[in-house]
Amino acid sequence: MSRLTRRAFGAALLAAAVFATTFAQAAEPLKELKIGYQKTGLPVIARQQQVIEKALEPKGIAVKWVEFTAGPPLVEALNVGSIDVGWVGDAPPIFGQSAGSAIAYAAALAPNGKGEAIIVKPGSSIQSLADLKGKKVGVGKGTSAHNLLIAALEKAKLGYDEITPVYLSPADAAAAFASDKIDAWAIWDPFFAIAETRYNPRILVRTSDVLNVNTYLIANRDFAKAHPEVVTETIGALKVAADWANANKDKVAEALHEVTGVPLDAQTLAANRSVFSVEPITPAIIAHQQETADRFFKLKLIPNAIKISDAVWAAPTN
Repeated sequence: MSRLTRRAFGAALLAAAVFATTFAQAAEPLKELKIGYQKTGLPVIARQQQVIEKALEPKGIAVKWVEFTAGPPLVEALNVGSIDVGWVGDAPPIFGQSAGSAIAYAAALAPNGKGEAIIVKPGSSIQSLADLKGKKVGVGKGTSAHNLLIAALEKAKLGYDEITPVYLSPADAAAAFASDKIDAWAIWDPFFAIAETRYNPRILVRTSDVLNVNTYLIANRDFAKAHPEVVTETIGALKVAADWANANKDKVAEALHEVTGVPLDAQTLAANRSVFSVEPITPAIIAHQQETADRFFKLKLIPNAIKISDAVWAAPTN
């Protein structure tokens, strides 16, 4: 056998071995679905109602819930495969996709534009968005509130370089807001609702005033390819949870409180302004998300320009 033939034969054996290993991994039955979630919204209702557990139980698949305080660490967990699916706002998957994360948009959840805002203390001299010039604004980098801040500044005709963004986690931002180490805070529910119950803050702007955005169920890209039926079942179960929430508005706050431990009065505020639905990723939704991505790239907040449609998961048709 010639050296070239031996090389070709060896390469064929290696390719066959890799294929066999990959096939075996793909064929291995899934035992557990790991879901990332935050302290509010439809996934919390789904957990309390155990609708995903009920949907996957006949397949012998258990469900593990993993809590995150914000979207960026959830996206990173998805990228490395620590979780399989998760719920985030509009900005985190954009930062993830630009950084090369292995994520895919699976479904859109209803916008919650009233549950996110830029706030200041009631005694603050800041009366309008224009007054943010030269001020310190607490915000989670790469979060949906980050997108709100940028859009709000555009509305006020202020440049991003005309404020001092202070990148903080929700817990750290809450402490900074309480001690007046930041002048304003861009934040989402339930942290926004908690701040309302504690401070009765002045609301400068809500997301619904400046943006048309969704939140998203996203998946690890390889997981979605290997287990499309599980992603589909999860989306279907979330729709069941949405139907329950819309028919039981009086019980939604209690359900959120039960799972998260966030005070009931704050979860009541958050629940009363929430909308519950699950939608496919439509061209219109992709277009709005693309606008957000382009906004971040223009400000050099993400390293690479991206095409949102490249990261949209297509459910199997058969």
